[in-house]
Amino acid sequence: MNSNRLYFIDIIRAFAILMMLQGHFINTLLADSYKDINAIPYSVWSYFRGITAPTFFTISGLIFTYLLLKAKEKEQEKLRMRKGIVRGFFLIGIGYLLRIPFLSWFSGYFNSYFLVIDVLQCIGLSLIIVVVIYYLCAKRVLLFSFILLALGFLIFLAEPLYRTISFDSLPALLNNYLSKSNGSIFTITPWFGYIAFGAYIATLFHKYAKRPNFKKITVISFFTLGLILIISSSDILILLYELMNIQLFLHAANYNYLFTRLGNVFLYFSFFYAFEDYLKFPLVLKIGQKTLSIYVIHFTIIYGSFLGIGLNKIIGKTLTPWQAIFGALFFITIVCFISFHYVKTNAFLYKYLKRRLQLLFNSLKK
Repeated sequence: MNSNRLYFIDIIRAFAILMMLQGHFINTLLADSYKDINAIPYSVWSYFRGITAPTFFTISGLIFTYLLLKAKEKEQEKLRMRKGIVRGFFLIGIGYLLRIPFLSWFSGYFNSYFLVIDVLQCIGLSLIIVVVIYYLCAKRVLLFSFILLALGFLIFLAEPLYRTISFDSLPALLNNYLSKSNGSIFTITPWFGYIAFGAYIATLFHKYAKRPNFKKITVISFFTLGLILIISSSDILILLYELMNIQLFLHAANYNYLFTRLGNVFLYFSFFYAFEDYLKFPLVLKIGQKTLSIYVIHFTIIYGSFLGIGLNKIIGKTLTPWQAIFGALFFITIVCFISFHYVKTNAFLYKYLKRRLQLLFNSLKK
């Protein structure tokens, strides 16, 4: 195995995608009567499920930016930037494609719900934004790093300002990236904040990873900062409010889920980075490298992409807890098996989109 590879990234991606699979399966099919937040098993499950998306966004920002900076070392950053733009549009396209109800369209029924934004569109747009920021920084890594950290902090801090803001005057295609009013699951704010923090961490790995004791210091730093964010971030925000008399700090402290979730992510990073040598099994690494295929397959099976017939319609919210648990394990096995052995959709669509975009770029140059 490549000694320079950050295996913990693939391990975390594998963990996050498996958590997402079981989370979507159980949340979609467990009977509502069992969803009691006062019940300890369900509340614990719900809490850890809530860490999945922040983990996925943060690690996406980390891996993309780390590869971008590694490409800079080889003077291939222009190629990596182009790949990043293509990748971003590819994810956006797949995100929309998964929600298009073709059967309804063929029957003459149209609605705009397929325009709502989910995780793929949000990550895709975020990767494009990272490339744009890197370009605007004239590829100066220190400035790039500072802007990412500042953006992440400001997006989290300003959440009370845009939490309920309306963008109804904008076309639905744009409004859905900024507001959940039409049913979007994710919006660019605050979720780009996690991408920004992940990208900032990538700049630290790129600069210091080869230094002695980097891993030990980083594991301890992730663990310490994670605990501080979980336990004390609200108190710190209140202290800043008292010192500076800026009301925004108080509002952020009173509904502080973004910084605490980031703290949870850092604890995950600390654990998986510390034990990566014991966890880098080929199967785990393969799952971490197949996250997009796994996402597409699971979404199609559960929510019935294209045909509109999925487990959510066939089974519905009818399962008992034990049925949901064993069903989730079986579901994870089937989805991973299909991804490993039968699906090459990602590569085909990626090559197709890349070819189309290249033709577009060439036509624009003429």
